[in-house]
Amino acid sequence: MAISLTVSLFVLRFLLFASLSISNSKQLPICEAGIGNGESTCRISSSSSPSKLLIKGGTVVNAHQQEIADVYVEDGIIVTVKPNINVGDEVAVIDATGKYVMPGGIDPHTHLDAEFMGTVAVDDFFSGQAAALAGGTTMHIDFAHPVNGSLMAGFEAYDKKAKKSCMDYGFHMVITNWDESVSREMEIMVKEKGINSFKFFMAYKGSFMINDELLLQGLKRCKSLGALAMVHAENGDAVYEGQKRMIELGITGPEGHALSRPPVLEGEATARAIRLASFVNTPIYVVHVMSIEAMEEIAKARKSGQKVIGEPVVSGLVLDDSVLWDPDFITAAKYVMSPPIRESGNNKALQAALSTGLLQLVGTDHCTFNSTQKAFGIDDFRKIPNGVNGIEERMHLVWDTMVVSYS
Repeated sequence: MAISLTVSLFVLRFLLFASLSISNSKQLPICEAGIGNGESTCRISSSSSPSKLLIKGGTVVNAHQQEIADVYVEDGIIVTVKPNINVGDEVAVIDATGKYVMPGGIDPHTHLDAEFMGTVAVDDFFSGQAAALAGGTTMHIDFAHPVNGSLMAGFEAYDKKAKKSCMDYGFHMVITNWDESVSREMEIMVKEKGINSFKFFMAYKGSFMINDELLLQGLKRCKSLGALAMVHAENGDAVYEGQKRMIELGITGPEGHALSRPPVLEGEATARAIRLASFVNTPIYVVHVMSIEAMEEIAKARKSGQKVIGEPVVSGLVLDDSVLWDPDFITAAKYVMSPPIRESGNNKALQAALSTGLLQLVGTDHCTFNSTQKAFGIDDFRKIPNGVNGIEERMHLVWDTMVVSYS
């Protein structure tokens, strides 16, 4: 199975990198990593791939069905998908017999080149996207943060960060404050910049966290624009108290991170966000659902007919919080993220919810920091930069965890 998957994902990457990345061009962008200063550049090559390609005899898997079929591509555009396509000698052929040919994955939740907790994530738009492509993901959606309260300045900053991109991407926009200029700029984002989803943090008190009044204003504005509201659902005030309590008890290691923000605080914030969205009558998207408590609130709302989207992340699906109790700080700190990875049993419940449609899609919250950066919090877990990897591993792990094991 592992060998089959590897070849399948090669075909997947080849097929969808062509169809997504050069749909507006007949030339394939090639990105090169810089040496020494971490810079990277993208250039155009006209001889990197054949102009006509047939992927023959694979099991083509789409959302609606799977079938044994051929996929014919011209100049990077998928022209035909059907069995037994006959082509001339000028067409390059890949034999995909016995392999799956799937659309490239879309990671809906990443943080590349993100400035956070006094440092910057080590993966930029080149290295992070290169990792994504290696794992079969051909598009991701990142989060652009305002600059000095300005959405436009934030968009321009992230647009500049993304110049080194080597695959397709999109942006959500984070809302951290509220006034008439933010409301106006939200409309500009939707109508002129192609951003139609806005994220509100209910946690990270003192930095990103917003209160209920701002959340209500944001929900109403999203409704009026036809945009999607997204929430990081944890009770930030209670988390702050939990963190103080852990420090007072002398618990300073990574395990204190999980103990300070238990599932009940995720469940409470999820329920509150869902109810406020219901009050405004607008859909809501709950990012990185990590606990049974949060998942059950989403399931209850969906059962009642409310439009709620629940997004687990791959770390929450496959890990449990035992990793945070590793006696080696660097090992444990690798797994510090928010909401935290939960105790065993939550992961299985999230898998079951995903398999039955109670949760709808899988992100990663990919936001990577190296061991030196993680060590900022060696004496105080509150200073450990929050973030884990996953943009490369997501499709492999979901396959192994959700497809093979459920087959």
